[in-house]
Amino acid sequence: MLTRRSLLATAAALPVAALLAGPSMAAQPEIFATNSVAINGYDPVGYFAQSKPIKGTAALNSVYNGATWHFASAENKASFDAEPAKFAPQFGGYCAYAVSKGYTAPTDPNAWTVHDGKLYLNYSLRARDLWSEDIPGNITKGEGNWPAVLSK
Repeated sequence: MLTRRSLLATAAALPVAALLAGPSMAAQPEIFATNSVAINGYDPVGYFAQSKPIKGTAALNSVYNGATWHFASAENKASFDAEPAKFAPQFGGYCAYAVSKGYTAPTDPNAWTVHDGKLYLNYSLRARDLWSEDIPGNITKGEGNWPAVLSK
């Protein structure tokens, strides 16, 4: 006989049972994107050319590695189109510090670093500070974890 108490107990157990069944989530996409737009719609070339995050526009876009990239100017778009791997952020635009620790996290466009000519984005300014404590070591750890972290 089902009682109110047994129904509540069953309902409470369902989320726990789902967790114990193991992950069923699909792998993360190679590029951090929201609604298929890479790095929150910020212009990846702006970090190099203007030394700051600049919001791109949908009118100036390119598709690279399955994501749409926005640009603030035709010049930035042309630079990216000529050498996308040069300007695209490392670790697919996921938080570089998180990847160095073995997982993925979204990024804040204001939490960025260009190191040895490569762009690294982080989840927050605090994550960037932690990342900055040992950039070469964190890059090595991140490269060891990438791209396997996409399937975690």
